[in-house]
Amino acid sequence: MVKIAVIDYGMGNLRSVSKALEKVSPEAKVMITSDSAAIDSADKVVLPGVGAIKDCLAEIDRLSLREVILNAAANKPFLGICLGMQALLNSSEECGGRECLGVIPGQVVRFGAQLNCDETGEHLKVPHMGWNRVVHAQPHPLWNGIESDSRFYFVHSYHAQTDSAQHSFGKTTYGIGFSAAIGRENIFAVQFHPEKSQNNGLQLLENFINWKI
Repeated sequence: MVKIAVIDYGMGNLRSVSKALEKVSPEAKVMITSDSAAIDSADKVVLPGVGAIKDCLAEIDRLSLREVILNAAANKPFLGICLGMQALLNSSEECGGRECLGVIPGQVVRFGAQLNCDETGEHLKVPHMGWNRVVHAQPHPLWNGIESDSRFYFVHSYHAQTDSAQHSFGKTTYGIGFSAAIGRENIFAVQFHPEKSQNNGLQLLENFINWKI
């Protein structure tokens, strides 16, 4: 039985993520947990998140989860979702600027004044909220069964910029282009919410469960 730890630091669609994982893999044991031993014992780890990076990092440290998260990100299949993706980068402009976990080289920056309008002339609002297309920047096992340019559900005001193209696996355009999926070795992380993205999101979660590293 595959054991999947969904890390609970008080911020994220924990129930929605766990239910989606259970839907695509009923035989898996999905644990919503903040217990370091349980996370260490899991075969795969998911770091979800919604909200502000300042609160995210504060709760991770308050619960003494930083070390176990870094250990999991170094050693087993690891999926970051939304704020959980942004936390993996070096730094974020949010909340006046914050150092993040530094797992993947890059920064999180705010959508700025360049978001005046899209190609149709429609004014673009922040946050970027709703369905948008993700183009595969590189092949990856988590894209299996998902066509490039498929649609996923986003809610965010900040976006990822990786230091190297080798760490960007999916691109989306919202006024500007940004990395919607990033990763390295055993890590894959997405800005969108797979648990809210219907069939494409469920396929990605199933791919994660089946991912061998």
